Amino acid sequence: MESLISNLPWICAGIALVAAFVIQKKVMAAPAGNDTMQSLASAIQDGARAFLVTEYKLLSIFVVVAGAGLYVLPEGGGLHTTIAFFSGAFASALAGWIGMHTATRAAVRTTEAAREGLAGALRVAFNSGTVMGMTVVGLGVLGITVFFLGLSYELQEVLGFSFGASAIALFARVGGGIFTKAADVGADLVGKVEAGIPEDDIRNPATIADNVGDNVGDVAGMGADLFESFVGSIIATMILGAAMGAEGVALASQPLVVLPLSIAAVGIVASIVGTFFVSTNDESKIHGALFKGLIVASMILLAFAYYLTNMTGANYGDTFTGMSLFYCIAVGLVSGVLIGKITEYYTAMECAPVKNIAAQSETGEATTIIAGLSVGMKSTALPVIVICATIAVSFSLCGTYGIALAAVGMLSTLGISLGVDAYGPVADNAGGMAEMAGLPPEVRERTDSLDAVGNTTAAIGKGFAIGSAALTALAFFSAYAAGAGEVNLGIDNPQVVIGMFIGAMLPFLFAAMTMEAVGKAAFAMIDEVRRQFREIPGIMEYKGEKDAPNRPDYDACVSISTASSMKEMVMPGVLAIAAPILVGMFGGVVMLGGLLAGSLAAGVMMAIFMSNAGGAWDNAKKLIETGEHGGKGSDAHKAAVVGDTVGDPFKDTSGPALNILLKLMSVVSVLLLPFFIEFNK
Repeated sequence: MESLISNLPWICAGIALVAAFVIQKKVMAAPAGNDTMQSLASAIQDGARAFLVTEYKLLSIFVVVAGAGLYVLPEGGGLHTTIAFFSGAFASALAGWIGMHTATRAAVRTTEAAREGLAGALRVAFNSGTVMGMTVVGLGVLGITVFFLGLSYELQEVLGFSFGASAIALFARVGGGIFTKAADVGADLVGKVEAGIPEDDIRNPATIADNVGDNVGDVAGMGADLFESFVGSIIATMILGAAMGAEGVALASQPLVVLPLSIAAVGIVASIVGTFFVSTNDESKIHGALFKGLIVASMILLAFAYYLTNMTGANYGDTFTGMSLFYCIAVGLVSGVLIGKITEYYTAMECAPVKNIAAQSETGEATTIIAGLSVGMKSTALPVIVICATIAVSFSLCGTYGIALAAVGMLSTLGISLGVDAYGPVADNAGGMAEMAGLPPEVRERTDSLDAVGNTTAAIGKGFAIGSAALTALAFFSAYAAGAGEVNLGIDNPQVVIGMFIGAMLPFLFAAMTMEAVGKAAFAMIDEVRRQFREIPGIMEYKGEKDAPNRPDYDACVSISTASSMKEMVMPGVLAIAAPILVGMFGGVVMLGGLLAGSLAAGVMMAIFMSNAGGAWDNAKKLIETGEHGGKGSDAHKAAVVGDTVGDPFKDTSGPALNILLKLMSVVSVLLLPFFIEFNK
């Protein structure tokens, strides 16, 4: 039995990757629709592929430079750390590419399936998301296992894998977010507001870029985001477990070190089983079907965790019991669900906050903005209480190790939870495909049913990502404090307070930089869309013919978004990496500790506020489009479109990227801590 447990990570990682391959083949085997649908899908696929190729070429320069720096670093670097760093970056990029490749092909197949019924469309879209989920957890577990168990790297060296994943995640999230929101803003403000044409209308030059953005931002970007959360939480917990272990005993033989990797491994099996319970032909039960899959996966995970934790606890006597370890995992799992449900309340169309924003839209843009901002601010309270309760309970059970283990528990069913999240952009693209291809109204009604739930699951996914980011960053902070040794990190130390103020400022500066980046990219997009409406004769009479002279220049809009996002993502990325390095070198270990604490507190608030405000504005617009408050084309609708336009970079660029900022700064700090200690002697 012990032999089986020691091989669990290898076995389960393999199962995940095989499952991803099989499910992808199943998605690709589905019918892809008529020639018009395939032509539109091909344009989206080409745009997404061109963006990622351009992005990865730029990132490869950064990866090589950062890897060289790690290699020559006298403390905290070296060959093994560099190899792990390269591998983490590659795995993150690969997961994003596979997710994007699948999603761009699944959308048109979802649309075609919707012509026959809702159940088939749901299955195709969800399977596409599941490919992303299985790829992420499979590559994450495999990467850690190879370096820790296979090659016997030290945990400080394995941390390079997390650094590589975090670096790629930040640029993927920021770059993808800038791309998609520039296209979205251009499509909405010029197409819907100025030209008065529907969303996803083939006459809108930005509509293809908008659909491309859904894939590069909400699929590839989200996948990279949660990949580094998943990897980071496991490694942080392993580091804390090693600090509690016995001297002279190999780390691979210490139960507390191996436990988080084993939990992540069995979570793969639990997630696969959960996917079989996602099915319905009733549009009112789509959300319930997705949630049922998550619950089944969670129950199975808890059964596995009960066995593994009690085996582990038996080795530690009075320090803590197997049940205390089990409760930490359960608390993390439950808190993830609670944060998701709270997020759903503040962002779902049928709930009071969104209804209030929609009602406020009747009095204009100003009241729409005010109402959305207030919802976003109020929405921080309950998630923070849940996070605090999770920290308090898990710490009382197993100390700082318990907090880190709770983060692992929260992310243990990522295989299916990411599938639920990534399903949303596919459903959104499917609806756009139905609109652009001129399919019967019932097809769009079915895809809209999927999309409406997808908006909610995407918002839940963002809440889930924020909660996991908070616990993961706190776990890294605990690892940092343990590695820093006998230093005063209390608030009575002025160096700590200075660091806290700097850290609290960084999320605001980072959010401002990413918002400004979206604004600059959107300006260029709006200018191009207006030019095409002005200069292409007969563009408003375009019917979808491939070689028609009045066909919008979709490629020009894709190129503008790509170029703008590449240019504008550089500075936020540099800030995230440079800030902890500069403070660690010139402010010292103590000030850097304060920076991590300050950024964690402020960053979590900002991320929740921005993500939920943006999600609420988005669904308020969609609620009005169902016929409420005057429906499409009304003054209330125009005000809601403005609110949604403001909220787009909130929820899809700045808010999600803040999660990665927190984790990346923590990873850099822990990885380079030996260097900072030596540098400041």
